[in-house]
Amino acid sequence: MNYIAFPRLFDTVFSIDPVAFTIFGHPIRWYGIIICLGFIAAAAYCSYRARDFGLTADNVTDFMLWLIPICVIGARAYYVLNRWDTYKDHPEDIIKIWEGGIAIYGGIIAGALAAALYCKIKKVNFLSLGDVAVLGLLTGQFIGRWGNFVNAEAYGTATSLPWGMSINGAPPCHPTFLYESLWNFALFIFLHFYSKKRKFKGELILLYFSLYGLGRAWIEGLRTDSLYVGNTNIRISQLLAVCFFVICAGALVYLRIRKNYEKYDLLSLNREN
Repeated sequence: MNYIAFPRLFDTVFSIDPVAFTIFGHPIRWYGIIICLGFIAAAAYCSYRARDFGLTADNVTDFMLWLIPICVIGARAYYVLNRWDTYKDHPEDIIKIWEGGIAIYGGIIAGALAAALYCKIKKVNFLSLGDVAVLGLLTGQFIGRWGNFVNAEAYGTATSLPWGMSINGAPPCHPTFLYESLWNFALFIFLHFYSKKRKFKGELILLYFSLYGLGRAWIEGLRTDSLYVGNTNIRISQLLAVCFFVICAGALVYLRIRKNYEKYDLLSLNREN
């Protein structure tokens, strides 16, 4: 049981059991349920918007069948590789994803590779699929982050701000799960409306990685559970976020100045869509 409060805002203490219910003696956790809801919402949104991007709902459904298992594997692999010192002596624990330990960047990288492979085989426009996929990704992200709230994890350093979150009686800290959820929701709203007047295929991909990277770089700096590069003080996710921001924001500025959209569209695996 976790006890979570926002003592500077109100007196209520939330008593949260991470286990929603059990089936045949096996616990079903709220975290898994929330992540599943995120996937379902993302798939529903992408299916609804598919036609706006020259795709069909069947394209989205087929892609999701590829995407979900590959993203889960990628997110787990990323986490395990960056904590190899923990797993190298206990390789049997690598598959125990139900005990926690996934990383969003691993899922994103795996998802991008899955998208490229799917588009190549099915002859679907990679950039069009990517544009609608990042909208679905944001949907899943702002919902999925609430799984961290239930688990009382992904929190930040101590703070005296009014919205500081206390976990199990500890001093108030930054509710970084909430910061990222709100940031992702704001990005989703912005890109949802902007998508209706995008300048070129792939623009939403660049906007997502630049804006999400900007927010994640700041939020990651507040967290206390970051993965680090070797024995350094460099946070891996923060480093990736900065790189994504610099590269994608730079590409957006270049394309807007040069208006060289046609050349960028050559990256499409199928230019018919």
